[in-house]
Amino acid sequence: MSLSGVCVTAVESRPAGVIGTSQGPSHRPFGARVKAFVALTKPRIIELLLITTVPVMFLAEQGVPDLKLVLLTCVGGYLSAGGANALNMYIDRDIDALMDRTSQRPLVTGMVSPAECLVFGITLAIVSTLLFGFTVNWLSAWLSLGALLFYVVVYTMILKRRTSQNIVWGGIAGCLPVLIGWSAVTNSMSWAPIILFGVMFFWTPPHYWPLSMKVKEDYARVGVPMLPVIASNKVVARQIVIYSWVMVAVSLLLQPLGYTGWFYTAVALAAGGMWLWEAHGLQNRAKAEVTGAKLKEMRLFHWSITYVSVLFLAIAVDPFLRLLAGRAGRAAGAHR
Repeated sequence: MSLSGVCVTAVESRPAGVIGTSQGPSHRPFGARVKAFVALTKPRIIELLLITTVPVMFLAEQGVPDLKLVLLTCVGGYLSAGGANALNMYIDRDIDALMDRTSQRPLVTGMVSPAECLVFGITLAIVSTLLFGFTVNWLSAWLSLGALLFYVVVYTMILKRRTSQNIVWGGIAGCLPVLIGWSAVTNSMSWAPIILFGVMFFWTPPHYWPLSMKVKEDYARVGVPMLPVIASNKVVARQIVIYSWVMVAVSLLLQPLGYTGWFYTAVALAAGGMWLWEAHGLQNRAKAEVTGAKLKEMRLFHWSITYVSVLFLAIAVDPFLRLLAGRAGRAAGAHR
């Protein structure tokens, strides 16, 4: 089984769709079916995408954006990302059936058939694009559609089973919500969302590689060449540290360019410092050839989610503090 190209040998023992056709309608109750279709959208992943979208809208508005616009952007973003995730499950249903972490996905259990999943994903893609175009703006619509196509075609179909750099470049799809949030408010682009795009780009590999280290046997079994599958823990940890330093450095560019104030910068420094502490801790354990539970690779994975949540919360709060500071300054000047 070669890791340098698309691997099919590992999945031939359980052909795609076999499990999905084993249950008749009587074994698929309505409530469970609804839950299964929701599961196709991967709601927990979409929560993270919305966390990076909404705060950018506050930054773009330098205050509270139109709440109807926020709602429409969130709904459109959910439908678009949900469609991408459903199509991802349709394409990966063969390897999902062989991996422990994906063995309960709806296509594997047979709660949703492959044909239903395909139609569902395409429908969400079309509806989300039209929703963005007619209720938000067409720039956001094309960015959303671009993110969906990049995830499905470039990452899932081309990169995932061919290269250890799959998550590096495939992660671009997950960076686009910051551009969508900005464009939803301004119908334009600026350096601020581009910088935040960079933060998410360099965040994605050190966010996902620790999880890949944890489940690398799963990926090895199906021939997906995630970096931890083909490289040692030392090599992976070193790459995590490099990406982490670049990520923190990029996150500090917003204030020099005038987009944020002291609050965001303080939070970025504190959260980034904690991230680097965890990243270097993982590297030190990898260098010492620690394995198993003592490697504690999931500590960085869990912190990475906290980090991005805290950072983008600071992005949403910072405009209000700048506004208050500006009012206080004007008031002080008026009393002189």
